[in-house]
Amino acid sequence: MKLSSLVAMVLLVVSCNNKNGVTNKPIKTELDSVSYAIGMDVARNVKASFDDFDNDLFIQGFVNVLDSTDILLEQADAQKVVQAYFQKKQQEEVAKRQEEGEKNKEEGEKFLAENKSKEGVQTTESGLQYIVLKEGTGEKPTTASKVKVHYHGTLLDGTVFDSSVDRGEPAEFGVTQVIKGWTEGLQLMKQGAKYKFFIPQELAYGANPRPGGAIKPYATLIFDVELLEIK
Repeated sequence: MKLSSLVAMVLLVVSCNNKNGVTNKPIKTELDSVSYAIGMDVARNVKASFDDFDNDLFIQGFVNVLDSTDILLEQADAQKVVQAYFQKKQQEEVAKRQEEGEKNKEEGEKFLAENKSKEGVQTTESGLQYIVLKEGTGEKPTTASKVKVHYHGTLLDGTVFDSSVDRGEPAEFGVTQVIKGWTEGLQLMKQGAKYKFFIPQELAYGANPRPGGAIKPYATLIFDVELLEIK
């Protein structure tokens, strides 16, 4: 979070404080609305950036600088403190993601090793595993094809992360516009077929899933896929 955002929050908090605490000042003007909206936005950023935050010291630091009295930290030291805090937090997040990624990778490898010997499971040379739930007829798509499909995607623990079935609307896309496991798996299917794919992390999103999504680094994915139409 930028220091300017912190300053904006202080300005709002100080303006709304008196000796007895925070007032419940009504919104009357456009500037009132802007001030309150900025406060809401910055407060959300602060809550997202800090697990614990001392509002009193936050305001005290701002007032001390305004009054040029009782300043507890030199400006250069204060900047170093903030920078060090966020660098440490970033390092902790990276370490946490790496640990989580390694755990996901191990769980996926274990799952696939056990799954490949189960009845009906077939494994391709790349490591993609699949079960034929229903065979189709006619042609198979190629890398040049566009397909219309219904799908239901889950993590190993059953968490649903995406589902055209749940949305009630099929998806359309090019065979090469999806993850590698899908591109390979779709070309095994004939129109009308329904397969279950077990996709290793290296054929899915690997270390780089969409930020903020349910899919974590190195996650093995499971999809029920029905090939409705080849275009």
